Parts: sequence; C-alpha cells; structure tokens
Amino acid sequence: MKHFNPDVVLFSSMVTAGVLPFFIKKPKVPCVTINHGQDVTLPVRIYQWYLPCVFKNLKGVISVSSATREASIQRGMKPETGVALPNGFDASVEEKLPEKDVARNILEEKFGIDLADKKILLTVGRQVKRKGHQWFIEEAISKIKTDVVYLIVGDGPEHETLKRIREEMGLQDKVVMTGKLSSEMLNVCYSAADLFVMPNIPVEGDMEGFGIVLLEANMSGVPAVASDLEGIKDVIEQGVNGYRVPSGDSEKFADKIDYIFDNELEALSAKSKEYVLKTFNWDTVVDKYVQYLKNLNE
Repeated sequence: MKHFNPDVVLFSSMVTAGVLPFFIKKPKVPCVTINHGQDVTLPVRIYQWYLPCVFKNLKGVISVSSATREASIQRGMKPETGVALPNGFDASVEEKLPEKDVARNILEEKFGIDLADKKILLTVGRQVKRKGHQWFIEEAISKIKTDVVYLIVGDGPEHETLKRIREEMGLQDKVVMTGKLSSEMLNVCYSAADLFVMPNIPVEGDMEGFGIVLLEANMSGVPAVASDLEGIKDVIEQGVNGYRVPSGDSEKFADKIDYIFDNELEALSAKSKEYVLKTFNWDTVVDKYVQYLKNLNE
C-alpha cells in the first residue's frame, strides 16, 4: 500500500471490506466501502453479528440507495458515516438497438409467439422470490385489460416454479420465459418492449439495493411500473421515467399499466430516456463520488 501511496482505500462491497478488522496495522488513509443491498442484509447470523465490526473500521460508506443506507444504519453504521449515491452507466458506450418492428419479429420467430396487436411487458433479472414474478403471474396479469405478453428474461432458483405455475394457469401464450439470453438478444427484448415491470415483494433478509435493470430499460426508451419499496424508490421518479405503485397491490399495478397504454406511453417513453441520461450518466454520478471521497480527507 505504501508503494501506491493512496489517498483512500475503496472496497467494492461489505464482503470485501470484511477483511478490515483483521488488519494488524490499519491503513493511515480513510477506508471506504460501497454497499449494494444484500451484502448488508444477508440473513446469516454470524455475518450480521460481524457487520458492526466492519462499520466501526470504515471512515465512509457509499450506499447505492437510501434504502441500503438505512439498512446499514440498522446494522451499526453511524448515520454521519454513510451517504446514498446512485449507480450509473456509461452513456458513451450506448449500444445501437434494432428498430422495434424488427425486434418484435425476431422475438416472434425465436420463441414462436404471436405479438400482433399486443403490448409487451418485460421483466429482466434473477428469478428469486423478492422479484415478485410469481405474484405478478398469479395476481396481476388477469386484471390487465390491455392485450399483453409478459416476457420474463433471466434464470434463477424460481425458474421451474414459474414455468409450472404458468402451465397450471394456462398462460403459455401470455407468459414467455426466455431463460438467460446473450447481450444481443437482451437488447432485442429491450427494443421490442413497451413497458418494463418490476413487481418486487418484501422478503426478510433480502432487498433490492438499486435496480440497475430499470436504467437499462429507460435507456432503451421503456418506462417502468414497479413496486414502491427499497432501492427502487431512488430510481423511479413518479410520472417521469415510470411509476411506483404499492407492492402487492394487483389492482393498482394493472390500473397503472392500462393507464399508461391508454394515455401516455409515447410521451413517457421519451421522458424516461431523457431522465436517465441526465440523472444517472456516470459523468454526473462520478462527480458526486469523487467529491464525497475528497471530503473524507479534509
């Protein structure tokens, strides 16, 4: 460390910062970590017992959302130690997406589905309980009046359960499960989609730290309807890049989706991309990170 003469030691998560209490000789410069959500809430007793020791050895904590910062405070971080700063993306490497009509044709051919006169709802992410896929299939889809196809991209421990529920409910034509896709095919899905949905539900010991897929969707001009909880609150600005609705309220989820399709899809799509470009571009976000780290040395 002396060789590099750092001004700050920055850890990538609470897990990597966990080595700090074991240092016999502590760094003379501030030690800071970024935390993301589950690296704070992981429901392992010995890990939760150990977290206050880690926080005690940190001069600063950057949480990716207000919810993650609050979870850190609940686990022993002093409020003045931490700040909530969002994730971001590099707009300079924005990938060119296929035209919507082309993307829809690709999906029809690849997955053998008919998208004529249908709107596409898209979900991207690891299929775990907190993502709310099962709840959305069982409780919300039947209440949506618009003719929709629900495209679920990703894999995870809930994958087979979701497939079984889809078949039991006879929704094979309405719920399309793609599994894990290449980045090229994922871009096709973003381009084809009309609305992104993130119907998360609260799960003890787990949380949505931020929701980077919301930014990816918005960057593709796809607004979102998502649960109003945890890190999602810091990403969606009501009526700008989508809407937050109460988690577990199927009526409000369905009503908001229908409202957008009937009244403001085109305008909301344009606003979504403009908002994330301005708010979450790394050129903007990185200045906040740098200023925070500089202040620790003053």
